[in-house]
Amino acid sequence: MSQHPTEILVAGQWRRGSGAPLDTVDPATGQLLATLHTASAEEVDESAQAAAAAAADPAWRELLPHQRARLLYRIAELTEEAADDLAATQTADTGKTLTETKALALSAAGTFRYLAATLETAEEALTPSRGPYVTMSVHEPIGVVGAINPWNSPVASDAQKLAPALAAGNAVLLKPAAWTPLVSLKLGRIITRALTELGLPTALLSVLPGSGRVVGDAVVRHPLVGRIGFTGGTETGRSIAEIAARKLIPASLELGGKSPTIVRADADVEQALSGVMFGIFSSSGQSCIAGSRLFVHASLYESFVGELVSRVGKLRVGPGTDPDTQVGPLVHAKHRDSVADYVDLARSEGAEVLCGGAAPEGAAYENGAYYLPTVLAGLPNDSRTCQEEIFGPVLVVLPYDDEDDLVRQANDSVYGLACGIWTRDHRAAWNLARRIDAGTVWINTYKQFSASTPFSGMKDSGLGTEKGRDAIRAYQRQKSLYWGTSETPLPWAN
Repeated sequence: MSQHPTEILVAGQWRRGSGAPLDTVDPATGQLLATLHTASAEEVDESAQAAAAAAADPAWRELLPHQRARLLYRIAELTEEAADDLAATQTADTGKTLTETKALALSAAGTFRYLAATLETAEEALTPSRGPYVTMSVHEPIGVVGAINPWNSPVASDAQKLAPALAAGNAVLLKPAAWTPLVSLKLGRIITRALTELGLPTALLSVLPGSGRVVGDAVVRHPLVGRIGFTGGTETGRSIAEIAARKLIPASLELGGKSPTIVRADADVEQALSGVMFGIFSSSGQSCIAGSRLFVHASLYESFVGELVSRVGKLRVGPGTDPDTQVGPLVHAKHRDSVADYVDLARSEGAEVLCGGAAPEGAAYENGAYYLPTVLAGLPNDSRTCQEEIFGPVLVVLPYDDEDDLVRQANDSVYGLACGIWTRDHRAAWNLARRIDAGTVWINTYKQFSASTPFSGMKDSGLGTEKGRDAIRAYQRQKSLYWGTSETPLPWAN
């Protein structure tokens, strides 16, 4: 793995930031990875000014869509070539397993490639005429957009915003999470290389690490920023939505979740067991779509939960660099402590800890941010543990008997991001999936994603949509053009 970057990308130029120093730490060992200096509010302003100029530069502004697509194709190629390095950096910074971070790097490349193809095949609309004129709808760039991402899957989250924003013809101010800036900076190096190779202004991208209160707030409030894409916590998203509303600019918000997973009486038990475990314990539970509430039909409950607990207790916990690891450390010791506090809350609410419920013991774990995969039982769905997002390897199991009551409980949440259903009955799956308040429902699978399939949330889980063919249009403004075709003057001509 190459040396960790410490320079940040300000107004298209790599340099030391003028903000406060930021230490990024390997959560598997507690060792310092790098110290970089964050961006200041003044550097956000400098970057926004340069981004606006770059977005208006004819070298970029006048590119035809298939020419902009060349940039995205090149970024995809370079990202794929650097996938091993990007994976190693993300594993060091987040603690995720190398298997997962390699998949995320390749997913990022795939996102750029898919949106390049989408851009090449996008069409404008000649709308039906309702008078002596021809009408057409066209789409144009917004100008400067802000992208603010979380720490759990940085490289894939970055691609989900950068690819459509650049495809749409914009410039981007990217603020990575303070705990995990390194892989975003490396992706920034890849993009500036592609921009330089094609003779395009590098100020089309700035990568500005720092705190949400300083850098994130400066990005959202800047008068030149005309759109915000945010992934993160619901309360922060609500604050961003308020600022965007005052500025009268669009915002897409991908927020929290407390997703139900449902095992019906007719489920393939073996398939459901592995799927439920993957849905909550992969990424150490640090996923907005983690299947953290498990509803099991009463006829299966005792046997299914018993086998589940037996298997969860055998999951291999360790550093992400170990190929045998299934559950890596949490991203930071502070977050590990937050998860532990939630398990203590569950105990106070009367939960039975069926397995886990503590940090693992032993010298191999003492300096890392580890927490054992945990299964809790005995809580009602309206308990805080069942209602609040823990964002860690903690699963709550609940029995159900009546399907109408199941739907009521599954939907009894402020969140509506995802759901998993395990059943052999395709009609029951269809009907149940349509009744659940969730932006994504997986049937006999979980945590599968496609760049071509829209992703969104309901209720407090978000606003707007990412991915899919329409992702580019979400980063553009629509304009209507009328051509008069009548030779007769308008009524007031004389």
